Order: sequence, then structure tokens, then C-alpha cells
Amino acid sequence: MAFSGTNISLSQQDITQKLTERIDDLKQKIAAWGKRIRRFTERSRRFNQNRLFQSDQKRLYKSLERPEVCGAGPGPDQANTVAFWRGLWSEPVNHSEGPWTEVVASQCASITPTDPVIIPPDDVAEAIRRAPNWKSPGLDGLHHYWLKGFMVCHAVLARQFQEALNQKSLLSLFTTGITHLVPKDQI
Repeated sequence: MAFSGTNISLSQQDITQKLTERIDDLKQKIAAWGKRIRRFTERSRRFNQNRLFQSDQKRLYKSLERPEVCGAGPGPDQANTVAFWRGLWSEPVNHSEGPWTEVVASQCASITPTDPVIIPPDDVAEAIRRAPNWKSPGLDGLHHYWLKGFMVCHAVLARQFQEALNQKSLLSLFTTGITHLVPKDQI
């Protein structure tokens, strides 16, 4: 046997064909092992990133910011980069949008606008009724328990929400604020 474990001997007449087949088999095995190693490496990288995300997000994001390939060559010259982008952005733009924009505009013209949204006090009262009583209060400092009791506020809240919708802007108290966790006394 010239090649152990291959059933190939040098006395056979079709040795080149068998050697070619054996080389192809080995190439396929190497390619399969390479793919398995790449899949394993990718899976372990994802697993480690998921675990790091759960335990220390800051460290995960720092590791993602680092370039994985070092020494890829010198970076571009800053002056050339600035000149390239300045030349690109300083040229006047003459776009020809083409006929498709008119087609889209004509299709959009047939769309009927939605009916205006009206918030009645009953909807506000229903939303407040379903809210939990003693959750952390909002910026106003009121718990839902008190909002449920002061039914006069429902109409005022509905009016304020309606004004915010009509003006297409929200008061800052609707969108900003800090939530504080206040622990209960141990007594």
C-alpha cells in the first residue's frame, strides 16, 4: 500500500484518477471543517455578546466600537478627505425626478384624510378608571387614586389633550420628567 488507509497502490493503472478523487475528498472535508469552525466561532461570539449585554452593556458597546481588524493600512489623509467631501457637497444639484413622482402624487391625491380625533371626557375617565391606584405618580405628583376621585379633572384633561392634538405640539410636561423610585418605609 502506497497510501495507508486509502486502498490506493502505485501498481494500479488509474492512479491519477484515484489521487484526484482523494484530493477532492480531502478538499471537501477541509471546506466542511472550515464552515463548522466559522459557524462555531460566530455562534460563540453571539453567545458572548448576549451574555455581556445582560451583564455589562457598557463593556459590550465599547467592545463593538473597537475595530476588529488592526493594521489594515494607514488611514486616509484628512486634507484629501475634506477636499473630496467639500467638492461633492459644494456642487449645485440638478435632480430630474422623472415621471414617477407625478404618478405617486396623483395616487396620493386620491387618499382621503383621516377624520379628526376627538377626545371626550368619558374616554379619559375610562383610561383613568383602568389605571392602577398607587403606581408612581407623574410630574403632577398625583396618584391615579386621586385622579379617579376628582372627576372634575377628567373634562380638563380631555380638553388639554384635545388642544395638544389640535396644535400638533405637546406641552413639555407631557414629554419630560424624571421618575424616582421611592422605597416604602420599613415600619
